[in-house]
Amino acid sequence: MDQLSRTFAALADPTRRDLVARLASGDASVAELAAPYAMSLQAVSKHLSVLERAGLVSKRREAQRRPVHLEAEVLAPVTDWLELYRRRAEDRYQRLDAVLAELAADEAYPQTAVFARPPRNNQPEGTNR
Repeated sequence: MDQLSRTFAALADPTRRDLVARLASGDASVAELAAPYAMSLQAVSKHLSVLERAGLVSKRREAQRRPVHLEAEVLAPVTDWLELYRRRAEDRYQRLDAVLAELAADEAYPQTAVFARPPRNNQPEGTNR
């Protein structure tokens, strides 16, 4: 499995996405990370292990503390991949906008009788009552 796939697989879980978002603010211990969740410390540790295997987080030892650190540079390929498809989608939307603007202009100024509006009051043209 390539790095991009490992990253997306790790981020597929909402708890892991939340852990990454919280770690973006700074390093934290497993206990600090586990505090807001209604799950065991062991369950949070398992989520962190998935993130660690994907290379998204690392742990280091600081005396008795083992802070978890976000490896933000691993997110760069994900950002690049998403940006590529965002730009492609934006280009398609711009082309669609141009086509819709052209259609709206054609509707406002019909070129042929096919686009002519029907007479008012459903009266044939040239009839005066």
